[in-house]
Amino acid sequence: MIIELSDFFNNPSLIEIGPIKIQYYAVTWLLSAIFIYLFLKSNKIILELGLNEEKVNDLVFMYGLFFGAMCGGRIGYMIFYGTSQLLENPLSLFYVWQGGLSFHGGLLGVIVSFIIFCRKNNISFLRLMDAGALAMPIGLGLVRIGNFLNGELYGKPTNGDWGFIFPTDPFGFLRHPSQLYESFGEGLLLFILLFLINKFTKIHGIVCSSFLILYGAIRFIIEFYRQPDAHIGYVALEFMSMGQLLCIPMMIIGFILLAYSRNKT
Repeated sequence: MIIELSDFFNNPSLIEIGPIKIQYYAVTWLLSAIFIYLFLKSNKIILELGLNEEKVNDLVFMYGLFFGAMCGGRIGYMIFYGTSQLLENPLSLFYVWQGGLSFHGGLLGVIVSFIIFCRKNNISFLRLMDAGALAMPIGLGLVRIGNFLNGELYGKPTNGDWGFIFPTDPFGFLRHPSQLYESFGEGLLLFILLFLINKFTKIHGIVCSSFLILYGAIRFIIEFYRQPDAHIGYVALEFMSMGQLLCIPMMIIGFILLAYSRNKT
């Protein structure tokens, strides 16, 4: 099945009032935070940690979304994907209207933010990360749909009978909808796997270490269908993208954390 997408997918906006635009991509970020909040406020781990709704609100919207995902994601993007631009103009870090957020940078931002939150509230960091890992696929799945609606981060050209033609693609190639692959893999599939792991283990740190391993593996595989960033291309072995390269230490840390959690118990 070949689907040629309409011009709607060329930087779509839900609402436009003069120069003000509310884009679908931004809406998926907001919905992610809302659904994660609704999921976490009644989560057994959160209740076990003794966090009330007000603290969960701060955890999700201030520590997780703003300081973690957005600030960390922006810094990570500029370091991993826009190093030359950052060196030429350090102020470009704040050019958020140009776009550019990195999942791996956002993850590091969330970890640092959660450490601060745990110290402030005197709770277990690993246990809180378990709860965060359970909820994170909700946001990942929705944000990838936002990437699809924005006509960005599309896949490599395909000669098969399945593909999309994006109006944002200057070459007009038939491409893999890698954003939808990621939404399914990093969203729904990862959520189900982590839900099952959490159901059959009570060891602190197992869920968050499993998240690092499983997300890294899923992302690494799907990256083979995703078009690498034009200004970077492949960064290793003539086939490995920056996303894949960053997934390797992520999985290694996951295995180390898994062994640490099991041995500690």
